Amino acid sequence: MQMKTIILTLASAAFATAAFAEDPIKIGVPVGLSGANSVVAPSVVQAAELAVEEINAKGGVLGRPLALEIADDASGAAGAQKAFDSLVFQKEVNVVISMETSAARNAGLPIISKGDVPYIYTSFYEGKSCNAKLFVNAWVPEQQVPPVVDNFIGKQGAKKFFLIGSDYSFGRGMLTFAKAYIEKAGGKVVGEEYLPMDGSDWTAIISKVRSSGADAIITSTAGGAPNVTLTKQLRSSGVSLPYGNLAVDEGTAKSMGTDAKDIFLSASYVTGIDSPENKAFLSAMEKKFGKELRTPNDLSVPQYEAIYLYKAAVEKAGSTDTADVLKALPDVSFTGPRGKISMNKQHHAPLTMYLGQVKDDGSVAVVDSFKDVDPGNQCPNL
Repeated sequence: MQMKTIILTLASAAFATAAFAEDPIKIGVPVGLSGANSVVAPSVVQAAELAVEEINAKGGVLGRPLALEIADDASGAAGAQKAFDSLVFQKEVNVVISMETSAARNAGLPIISKGDVPYIYTSFYEGKSCNAKLFVNAWVPEQQVPPVVDNFIGKQGAKKFFLIGSDYSFGRGMLTFAKAYIEKAGGKVVGEEYLPMDGSDWTAIISKVRSSGADAIITSTAGGAPNVTLTKQLRSSGVSLPYGNLAVDEGTAKSMGTDAKDIFLSASYVTGIDSPENKAFLSAMEKKFGKELRTPNDLSVPQYEAIYLYKAAVEKAGSTDTADVLKALPDVSFTGPRGKISMNKQHHAPLTMYLGQVKDDGSVAVVDSFKDVDPGNQCPNL
């Protein structure tokens, strides 16, 4: 699929930029506008647009405006190589800040290293992606899996688990961790099956679930479309076991309608967080996008916060020089919709996690919360 590059050209942004004497600081955002992530990518772009608009309205960064360069990575490795190459070497962005599939991230990292730009990865992922130029402000398995498994075993009496995933690094990495954690907690995995990342027919796997004797399901698919197809087919087949989804965000859950009801998810962001910062963020999003607003979620909110974290690092460094910014990133923080975020644990962030259950209307009821969960031992050699 041909890579499309979209440059932010909103009239308001043009007027704001015109007020600055200095050239803009360019933020590259490679994101899956097509492919598996196309369900969630629009919310990520909206969050990035709001952050840039807010920062520019208050004078920008070091007297320079921020400007977005958005490229479609087609949610995969081939598209990501084209998108990263265009952003880093043609657009000459100062930083890459993005929510992407793990396949896209892994394909882009060599270009990040060669081009010598900072990269803030804003997607939850399978963990242990380590690069001197990479920072992560989203969750890893050590933060996300335990709330689901502990609830299923301790409160719902589950003992036998069936695991379903997309066949790539995120799907397999998450379920490898989940399997080990389930067994450590006293449960048993009675089945583990995968479909290719673009797969949509889960019939054979669902048949195995029904005959396995499992009393709980945990899934880890590519975000967006695979979540929708798997959930719809599970529901239409009559499977009603406790269902923990390690890849669904609140926006995707809402798009599923009644099929998403009762799914358990573990997230660092839900729209119901009761804080002044979250209320202000939601209000600003509603004001800016109105009826076009995509539900803010655990993929878009880290994107918004990451732009503020980059701003803080540039201001601390006093420049956009890559080495200076990378040195500053572990030392800065930003208090936003999810609370105070700092990527100070081996380039990862401690996060408050929420165990939620999807309601009839697609919103998420918080079942439990866990404050400042450590990401664990991710990149000890950095």
